[in-house]
Amino acid sequence: MRVTVLGTGAMGAGVAGSLLREGHDVTVWNRSAQRAQPLGEQGATVATSPADAVASAQVVLLTLFDIDAVLEVLGQAADAAPESAIWVQSSTIGLEGTERVVRVAAEHGITLVEAMMLGTKGPAEQGKLTMLAAGPQEFLDRVRPVLEAISVKIVVAGDAVGAGTALKLAANAWIASITAATAQSLTLTTALGLDPDLFLQAIDGSASDSQYAHTKGAAMIADRFDPQFALDGLRKDIGLMVDAANESGVSTTLLDALVAVYGQASAAGHGGDDIAAVVTGFRPQGAAD
Repeated sequence: MRVTVLGTGAMGAGVAGSLLREGHDVTVWNRSAQRAQPLGEQGATVATSPADAVASAQVVLLTLFDIDAVLEVLGQAADAAPESAIWVQSSTIGLEGTERVVRVAAEHGITLVEAMMLGTKGPAEQGKLTMLAAGPQEFLDRVRPVLEAISVKIVVAGDAVGAGTALKLAANAWIASITAATAQSLTLTTALGLDPDLFLQAIDGSASDSQYAHTKGAAMIADRFDPQFALDGLRKDIGLMVDAANESGVSTTLLDALVAVYGQASAAGHGGDDIAAVVTGFRPQGAAD
């Protein structure tokens, strides 16, 4: 299919690469053009504007950082795509942001579905994401070849755009929590005079075990924070979770703690690092990052 990817950050670039590998005709655009150039070397068409990028698209993927970026790019490209194109909203922009995009899409006669990406840079590059999709089934069926090219699983959350976003917020709350919990346990193990790897050995194979704890835990122990999922990106998502919880009457007690500890790690200079760097927010004052 002719697929346009608007936004080639860590996730968008990985998705575009997976689409190319599966034989799709891919056009990409990114505000910082140099970030899109490597995809041109892989066979993608690199467009100079969002409008040019969508001019002949059958499917348009929005893989941008936040609601401001989505609305800006949508405003530039909405009237340039073929009427038959299906737009797939894949940016984590929260419930209120999604409602705004739905309204803009309706104003421009855009056919819109959503497919939120659950996974990080590695799975995006490997075509092993889990997609949290929502929208009318007939349109989801039409974009299924694209979603299958970038994922190992598609979970349909509902027939209305917004259901995928709701599920993504819940899933990312789990990611934020388990990463921070791993960091806390490792830091406590170390502070009590033990090798932090003993914690990972203790949970290995138990009912409470998690492969994610081992992956992020190993990075924390080694102080390796090469970004798979940037810490400030997750901080943005946690803010969206807080908004959604407040709107629905759910307690934000744990989310507030996550805001604090991820914020502390970001303030220490780790905003662009992987979320494993949240461990720095637990270390005793004066301890080296």
